[in-house]
Amino acid sequence: MTHVLPRHVPITVAFRGGHPENLHHGSLAVVNAQGELLASVGDVDSPLFTRSSLKPFQAMPLMAHADRYGLSDADVALLCASHNGEPMHVERVAALLGRIGAGESSLACGTHVPFFFGATGAAPEPGARFNRLHHNCSGKHTGMLLLAHALGAPQGGYLDVGHAVQLEISRSVSHFSGVPMSQLVRGTDGCSAPNVALPLRSLAHAFARLTLPTPDPVYGNGPRRIARAMSQHPELVSGQGRNDLVLMRAGRGDWVSKVGADGVQALASFSRGIGIAAKVSDGLLPPLMVAFVSALEQLGWLDDESRAALASLIPPPLKNAAGIEVGEMRAVLELRSA
Repeated sequence: MTHVLPRHVPITVAFRGGHPENLHHGSLAVVNAQGELLASVGDVDSPLFTRSSLKPFQAMPLMAHADRYGLSDADVALLCASHNGEPMHVERVAALLGRIGAGESSLACGTHVPFFFGATGAAPEPGARFNRLHHNCSGKHTGMLLLAHALGAPQGGYLDVGHAVQLEISRSVSHFSGVPMSQLVRGTDGCSAPNVALPLRSLAHAFARLTLPTPDPVYGNGPRRIARAMSQHPELVSGQGRNDLVLMRAGRGDWVSKVGADGVQALASFSRGIGIAAKVSDGLLPPLMVAFVSALEQLGWLDDESRAALASLIPPPLKNAAGIEVGEMRAVLELRSA
């Protein structure tokens, strides 16, 4: 099958001696809650895999059953997490699974070394062992198991695209993105869960809809609850040294943010009712963050306090082995009004 490649454009450039060396291509969309494209750069219409930026909408169907399982806002934030596998994450996942008599073995996400170590530069203790609870997506998978329980569906096979859980999630994604279920481009995420590719304008629109103060006609107060829970508990959505923690703290309660693997970032502002979605084509987070912070600046969303908070997302000047400064990474994207 032949696929049309996204028409990305340079958004970040690494310079050496003032001359461009590495170009990082990508695209970005700015959309309001009514679905109007306000500004963009690059290709905002080609479907791109959303990866973990999809998590708020994967958790959405469970919100109708939140009271049944006594879900706190902290619990809801963890359901949408790409977490570090820190004790606060692992213990909460285990507690949530216990509410339906499930355990670590019920999770189908696999196992990896917790993100905490890569994010902080720390090293695991010799002989340290990790399990599925430490997987960055264990909160999302726990939410899927809770939804299966609420629907009276089997826990086994909860990742199958035809399972009741995944059908409910597809309805949620279609509802918020505006893309019909029959047109959703499907794939499998790194945690083995189904994932979909959406145009950036659709992903940004979906995030903008999370910020609406009025109940959603289908999901009621679910969108607002998920977004507020994430914004108020960014440490549970990500963890130490992670970009979503930095972004949401910089927003001081006004931003809800969710990264996706391989260079996806989405964010929305409650006060503005506007969503942003971006993708860097090489999947590298540093150039994506350089471009994303520049976009926030161009939109007029930053003040001195938020700039200072976001400084850690910008790579320092490049130095060689002798400590000599030899280059830097700079954003080159220019948002264009629609």
